[in-house]
Amino acid sequence: MAHGPDIDGVLIEWGDRLFYPGNRRVRSAEGLSPASRRRRAAAIRARIEATVVRRATQVMVKVTGGGRGMKAIAAHFRYISKNGRLSMEDEREQLVSGSGSVREIADDWRYGGTLIEDESFRREAFNIILSMPAGTNAEIVQKASREFARQEFSDHKYVMVLHDHQANPHVHLSVRAESIRGWRLNPRKADLRRWRETFAEKLRGWGVDAEASRQSSRGVARRYPEIWQVKAEAEGRLRKTRSLKSRRVSSQHPAAKAWRQVSQALAASSSERDRALGRAVDGHLRDGFDPQALTPEVPRPVSRDR
Repeated sequence: MAHGPDIDGVLIEWGDRLFYPGNRRVRSAEGLSPASRRRRAAAIRARIEATVVRRATQVMVKVTGGGRGMKAIAAHFRYISKNGRLSMEDEREQLVSGSGSVREIADDWRYGGTLIEDESFRREAFNIILSMPAGTNAEIVQKASREFARQEFSDHKYVMVLHDHQANPHVHLSVRAESIRGWRLNPRKADLRRWRETFAEKLRGWGVDAEASRQSSRGVARRYPEIWQVKAEAEGRLRKTRSLKSRRVSSQHPAAKAWRQVSQALAASSSERDRALGRAVDGHLRDGFDPQALTPEVPRPVSRDR
């Protein structure tokens, strides 16, 4: 069904800004073949529907720390495996259990590459949690986590353990920082966003309605004070800065602009399904965004003082 001559292009351009990290964006729809263009636009429509209509569950991928030395890494192995009572799965998808096996994995990590001393000045492992809300099938969380790790850390040693004895099923994933080629893992914000995207994608492959849209795309703006700010405020030394509302409005402006472009494109479509989706986007803007963020941002005047 035709959606209008330029609607797919608008959805690709502005939908990418809403849903994908910068290092995964398709910069322009012009270079895509007609079939690729249709597929990309359909994927954006699906993401929009999941966000504003179904309000799909948002995945959680969190780096909780990492061992600076083998002593800390081995302690984490014992913790996530309950000292060997829970099975650990390695990068070869082999299951091991028992305290002796935990020690064997620790020795393999210690000597399987650059030697990891008991204590190190640098991070030798990254500890990651992949989590979903209560009610999600724990076995599917484990399968999606396995596929996630296989895709993102194929050149690294890693172990993972499913915890399904708590309210929300989650997987503890520990990744050796140094890859088999000698490269070191050093995740940045863009990597964390990609990890969330990958995990949500793997969950959807198993039939779980999961999303990984950014807080700003959903009209959420949670900004917590730094530790130094908390201490300074308690001691009366904190200078007042921009209000929380001001920061929230500022963070919402780019997403609100993108949503408006998407809404206008969908409203102009010959497809009733598109137009209904556009109305849902309008509701999302009204319900989730500060009214001030819905007005075009006025550029700050440029000072000519020297």
